[in-house]
Amino acid sequence: MRILLTVITALAFFISCSQKQEPKTIYLVRHAEKQLIGDDPELSVAGSARAKKLGQILADKNIANVYSTNTIRTKATVQPLIDAQNGLTIEIYDAKKHDELVKDLRTVKGNAIVVGHSNTIHHVANYFVGKDEEFPELEDVEYDFIFVVTLEKDGSSKVERKLYKEF
Repeated sequence: MRILLTVITALAFFISCSQKQEPKTIYLVRHAEKQLIGDDPELSVAGSARAKKLGQILADKNIANVYSTNTIRTKATVQPLIDAQNGLTIEIYDAKKHDELVKDLRTVKGNAIVVGHSNTIHHVANYFVGKDEEFPELEDVEYDFIFVVTLEKDGSSKVERKLYKEF
């Protein structure tokens, strides 16, 4: 009887600890094109156009959560979406603390957008893929990728790397 009770308790523990999450879609992007002067540059003309395009792409995606690093260019990349959607605010995250960001992304309710940098956004995408499928760091000239992360209720996930023009 004691063994049966131990097995049932262990099984209940493992079931309660299995990774469950709300199904959702997370969009991961690098900031749009930046000016080439200063330590914290603003977006260039091309970057402002890309930010506007991102706002259009995400307009009907039911975005409930917006994450950005604390730089002018990342916040400006998502600003057109913020301006178009009442009630959205930017949650600032530390690009060096991917574990915390991913934990938050898995637990928040609703779809999300994360804006990062060429040397950080692939790390976030790689949390949601298998080791054999990892994405490399973006090149300095690569601004046109959107990583679309789909989270399933059972804890599984998949990532598609798309181009802006595919939306």
